[in-house]
Amino acid sequence: MDIEVLKDLVDYGVIALLIFMSFLSVWFFIERLFFYRKVDVKTFKNKKSLDIALTKHLTIIGTIASNSPYIGLLGTVLAIMLTFFTMGNGDIEAAKIMSSLALALKATAAGLVVAIISQIFYNVLGRYAEVLESDYETEEV
Repeated sequence: MDIEVLKDLVDYGVIALLIFMSFLSVWFFIERLFFYRKVDVKTFKNKKSLDIALTKHLTIIGTIASNSPYIGLLGTVLAIMLTFFTMGNGDIEAAKIMSSLALALKATAAGLVVAIISQIFYNVLGRYAEVLESDYETEEV
């Protein structure tokens, strides 16, 4: 397999996965916002069923927030390994090496962006769920 094909596979594969994860995070964030805005806490028989309904999909957003930096870092490590492999083959142009290393870091940057946004989504939705659960307890008393 050609080294450029492998480099493109690592580079675009990791970025594509991070884009997919960010899409999921945004999708579930919007879905939860619409659900929270229309939910009537009075329709739930107990707090546990309300909690289950309110926290649906929050685990996915939290998992994306916690794992996207690792996926970005994996892309960076693989790209740096490919750069070292290229250097080991005698292709030692300083400009090419620096360019490859700079491109390798974009995977980590992308992973961090996805993580930060997903963590904000998770915190906003978690707080919204807490407020709705408090409303349920107020109605219950």
